[in-house]
Parts: sequence; C-alpha cells; structure tokens
Amino acid sequence: QVQLVESGGGLVQAGGSLRLSCAASGRTISGYAMGWFRQAPGKEREFVAVISRSGANLGYADSVKGRFTISRDNAKNTVYLQMNSLKPEDTAVYYCAADARTFFYSKVERDYDYWGQGTQVTVSS
Repeated sequence: QVQLVESGGGLVQAGGSLRLSCAASGRTISGYAMGWFRQAPGKEREFVAVISRSGANLGYADSVKGRFTISRDNAKNTVYLQMNSLKPEDTAVYYCAADARTFFYSKVERDYDYWGQGTQVTVSS
C-alpha cells in the first residue's frame, strides 16, 4: 500500500506560479510511475503529467505543455508539479497517483493503483 498526500495548492492570480508536492508513505515510490491528474467543477478527471520510475521519461497534456514541469525525488519519496503561467482554466482539484504496472508510464486514469485526496488550485483572472 502507498499513501499519497498532496500539498501546495491555493489561490493564485493568472500568470502566477504554484508548486504542488505529493508525499508518499508506506512504500518507496521508486517502483512506481507517478502521475498528476486534475478535475475541474462539472468535468471529468483528466491527465496532466506523468513521470517514469527513473525520471527519464515525462509526459504532459497538451494544455499544460511548456507551462508545467513534473519531477520526482525518490530519496525524499516525493513528486512535484511546478505550475507556471497559470490560467483560470487550470482551476481544479489536483490529484497525485501511483502506477505500479505500466512499463514506462500511462496517461490513463484506470492504470493507476493509488490516489491522493487532492489539493485545490484556484486561478483568478
């Protein structure tokens, strides 16, 4: 079992930045690809970013490419999502997730085994 706890969300003006953290406990995250997803009000949860176990392979949704950066520190058992140039449409609850099975990484929600409780990000215009 892996427990995931997100932090770093909050209220920010458009154009601003936030850094989300996902702290894991129970097991080391080195055995998991790690992803970030988000869910806006009235919408389905969607893929945001993913990082492979080694950190060598990264994937991003087109909507955040060039603005968001995912990283991981396996020694600290933590994954990060640096979000720059934030837009009002980035407003959502952001979830961290761990994938034990996919060879490199997956952008598909159902491939993830463990989820955090989410952290709210609100971007004002």
